[in-house]
Amino acid sequence: MVRFLLRRLTVAILVALTVLTLSFLLTRLSGDLAISIAGPNATQQDVEMIRQAYGLNRPLAQQYLDWLVRAVQGDFGESFFFKDRVANLIAHRLPITLTLGLVGLALALVVALPLGIIAAVREGSYVDRGVMLVALIGQAMPSFWLGLILMVVLGLNLGWLPISGTGGWEYYVMPGIVLSFSAIPSLMRLTRSGMIEALSSDYIRTARAKGLSRISILVKHGFRNAAIPVVSIAAVQLGFMLGGSIVIETVFAMHGVGYLAWESISKNDFPVVQAVILVLALIYIALTLLADLLNAVLDPRLRTS
Repeated sequence: MVRFLLRRLTVAILVALTVLTLSFLLTRLSGDLAISIAGPNATQQDVEMIRQAYGLNRPLAQQYLDWLVRAVQGDFGESFFFKDRVANLIAHRLPITLTLGLVGLALALVVALPLGIIAAVREGSYVDRGVMLVALIGQAMPSFWLGLILMVVLGLNLGWLPISGTGGWEYYVMPGIVLSFSAIPSLMRLTRSGMIEALSSDYIRTARAKGLSRISILVKHGFRNAAIPVVSIAAVQLGFMLGGSIVIETVFAMHGVGYLAWESISKNDFPVVQAVILVLALIYIALTLLADLLNAVLDPRLRTS
């Protein structure tokens, strides 16, 4: 188990360094940052002053090494637009995005897992076809369109939920539903296919021959083995939710990390953009590492792979 963990940690660190390097280079390849910061009406003297003030006149390699050393220490510099430390901005906004992602994943699992199991048990029936139709609709539905529909119906017409802003739990219901719709199809299909394969296995037939209850066979024996790929895809989907929350947070005016990224991109605030990319990537890497460890617990054979 220790060797398995060390291998996964090594891969995670290498991926994190790659993302850190790419996020730095992509902001530099977008154009002259000094001109972007100074604005279209700035003189050449203003541009040179900004280039010198922010160290943009130094060699690119030196800029990268300085930023790498500071980023490893949690220092992402100061925002050009918000005039605050980037670390403070992310620390203030990140809980909103994390809460939104967890709500979306929880709703997706509550819907997808039971429907996937039911579809597997009733394979080929109208119930199975209906479940797959739901998955198809969820896959094809644009998230921003669904968000606007929910705002009109649940917020304006019925008045059940607030349509924008950040506050109590009720502010996360509609955005969470929208996020969950993007994850439900893949979780549902994977649960269905895993359960179909598990229910046709020899150990399931043995469990039935022993007279075990239907619930015990489905949950304890069938779903435990079918859950291994579901755990991996759930971690990936949560990472997608956190990274893709920029659209949902913009639609519902939730001032999380996604909305911060949109504001920073529109204002050419590249220190914030770099930091947001890095933080979300690190969370994504941590989630995949956690999924690998959970899978290793569920299936000991993976520890030697």
